[in-house]
Amino acid sequence: MLAPANLSRLEAITFDLDDTLWDNAGVMQRTEHGHVDWLNTQLTAWQARRGEPATDPIDLERYLAARQAMARQHWSRRGDFSWLREHSLVQLLVENGLDQDSAGEWAARAMQQFHQLRIDVTPFPGADAMLERLASRYRLGSITNGNVAFERLAIARHFHERIAAGEMLAPKPDPRPFLAMLARLNVRPERALHVGDSWEEDILPARRLGMQAAWIAPTQTQVTDLPAGVIHLACVTELEALLS
Repeated sequence: MLAPANLSRLEAITFDLDDTLWDNAGVMQRTEHGHVDWLNTQLTAWQARRGEPATDPIDLERYLAARQAMARQHWSRRGDFSWLREHSLVQLLVENGLDQDSAGEWAARAMQQFHQLRIDVTPFPGADAMLERLASRYRLGSITNGNVAFERLAIARHFHERIAAGEMLAPKPDPRPFLAMLARLNVRPERALHVGDSWEEDILPARRLGMQAAWIAPTQTQVTDLPAGVIHLACVTELEALLS
């Protein structure tokens, strides 16, 4: 493990969230299916109570295609996943025969269900305790492209600042969320460390700004000849021992 030379001068640490502080693969699969199943079931029951014929259910593949098309149409919103999901649902519900007002209401309710399922995450073992100790020594921030309602998670209490890059219309690797976080934490880039699992979205933009970087990649990943200022971690909880 090659460590940057000036970790002892750190004042702040920023973290990616999904697949950095918890395993997100199962979360998204459960959330994706869960909120659509909820919408189809609840909407059909609502229409039955009103004596109306049931509209076609929302199809997951069509839903994904609609989101992708909307991201291409509204390029600045490409990373604002909550916006893309809700507006795509409205579009599909209207296409299926719902009036605009009802489509908007049901899309909003489905997204409430989405966010409730989305926060059902389990931090990696030891991550919560590690963050609590680190927060007593460093200013902590989170920078994510995801749309998890981070403020609703218990683990969020350790963080001084939080940025959802897609919602500020600047998804990583755009440098703007990193610059905004450095400004909020009042720290110079060389005295900050960014921790993330994506080489393209976390490590490269952080290093370009002069931040130190910790790349989280499984032990089976071939890691050789890392550039200066970058360390490799198999799991986020290895960070504390390195900083000690």
